[in-house]
Amino acid sequence: MLNPYLFYQDTCEAAFNYYAKVLGGKIEMLLRASDAPQDMPATPGRENTIMHARMSLPGGSVLMASDAPPEHVEKVQGFSISLTVADVTEAERKFNALADGGTLTMPFSKTFWSKGFGMCVDKFGIPWMVNCPAEGM
Repeated sequence: MLNPYLFYQDTCEAAFNYYAKVLGGKIEMLLRASDAPQDMPATPGRENTIMHARMSLPGGSVLMASDAPPEHVEKVQGFSISLTVADVTEAERKFNALADGGTLTMPFSKTFWSKGFGMCVDKFGIPWMVNCPAEGM
């Protein structure tokens, strides 16, 4: 099983709450830095950041993430989270929600391989591809 693990710059909880609403996911864990054992105290000022989050998505996918320490935050590049949705109306709705407040890379539209496909970077800095495959693809 392959599951993406995303790093945020102190927006993990907001991102997961948004994805749960938009994608129909269920947040199974939001472990805060303050939940760590006493012998591993959180960095002062980072007690409420997310050390580990886990969300189950319809269809059996799992998305995991955390808030990266500032010295480890880098621009996300070299991948996209690919979301496949069977219904084109639902795919476009999810795409529009993910693109809202972010950057549109490729507008959602019909392609030779899909009923609809689009690319964006969401308002949390995560790149997405939403695809509604054409029959037989």
